[in-house]
Amino acid sequence: MRFLKHITLVVGLFTATTVSAQSPYQLRTGREIAIFSIGAATGVSALVLEKQLTPLTSADITALDRSTINSFDRGATYRFSHTADQLSDVTLAGNVALIGALTLGTPTMRQEVKTIGVMFLETALLANGVQRSVKNIVQRTRPYAYNPDAPLADKLDRETRQSFFSGHATNAFAAAVFTGNTFSHYFPTSRYRPLVWVGSLGLASATAVLRYEGGKHFPTDLIAGAAFGSLVGWVIPKLHEAKQQSTVGRRLDIQPFSNGQANGIYARLLVFSR
Repeated sequence: MRFLKHITLVVGLFTATTVSAQSPYQLRTGREIAIFSIGAATGVSALVLEKQLTPLTSADITALDRSTINSFDRGATYRFSHTADQLSDVTLAGNVALIGALTLGTPTMRQEVKTIGVMFLETALLANGVQRSVKNIVQRTRPYAYNPDAPLADKLDRETRQSFFSGHATNAFAAAVFTGNTFSHYFPTSRYRPLVWVGSLGLASATAVLRYEGGKHFPTDLIAGAAFGSLVGWVIPKLHEAKQQSTVGRRLDIQPFSNGQANGIYARLLVFSR
């Protein structure tokens, strides 16, 4: 009994939970190769098709009649502006600059620069490869070709037959939706989320309007480009979303205990997640 009295059973329960921050996106070699391959294939297809594209002749241009254009699109045939055309490049570049500034300007996104960069490159490759292939197949004449105020030299350019669908609108909205999506995933509770969405979509909309005012595209070209670009800008981040799963484990660690006056057992329960 004396021996038992000197034995003190010490049971210590220590719970430690390790929570590690997880990126909202994840790269996988096989998937990235597949997406890049599709983007490259559509890009090569676009180049091949473009080489087969023949420009309009003076006779073709003379024969154009804006009354054959549907009423929804016809207004674009009265537009032409080199300035609007150039400004559309600026607003498009602004959208690309926005995602770059957010990535490099916020520590959280800066740590993910490789992941964001790969996803954005995939977005650009896929968006451009598909839209350029389509416009070289459809060969729709641009609105300014119907406008007598537009220079003949512009009308004789091969790109005059590349109206549907708008590459600028595709790229602008792809970048806008990509930017809004990624920022929202990295900062789901940020009060700046609406500002990022409004800013990026505002730049994209400005790009589309400027393409219309420049006589480069019909409204249907712009709507199709905006829809397709938005789809790609949403799909690519969606495909890369990390699975928010954690594996909870427990380990019981039992060790003998002695302090010179009492002997016993020290038990520690570890609870961890990975």
